[in-house]
Amino acid sequence: MLPERIGYIIWVSDLKSVKNLDRYGTVHYISKRLHYVVMYVNADRAEEVLKQLDKQFFVRKVERSYRNELKTEYTKNTEDKTHFYSM
Repeated sequence: MLPERIGYIIWVSDLKSVKNLDRYGTVHYISKRLHYVVMYVNADRAEEVLKQLDKQFFVRKVERSYRNELKTEYTKNTEDKTHFYSM
């Protein structure tokens, strides 16, 4: 079974130092233009990793990703109008 993961958006000042983030979790995406990194961390280590990330000199700000809490199951509440357009 897969462990629970938490996503972090890390705003950095130096892209050369982003290579050091691999030791804290899985780096998913690096934006070279906007200088941010999307990283996933195991939920049981999330708090201690957050404290360690705040101590790094190249980290400007760390935000938590709320993607896991978004509703991804959609329902269709309107009626189907395709029968009006069929021949």
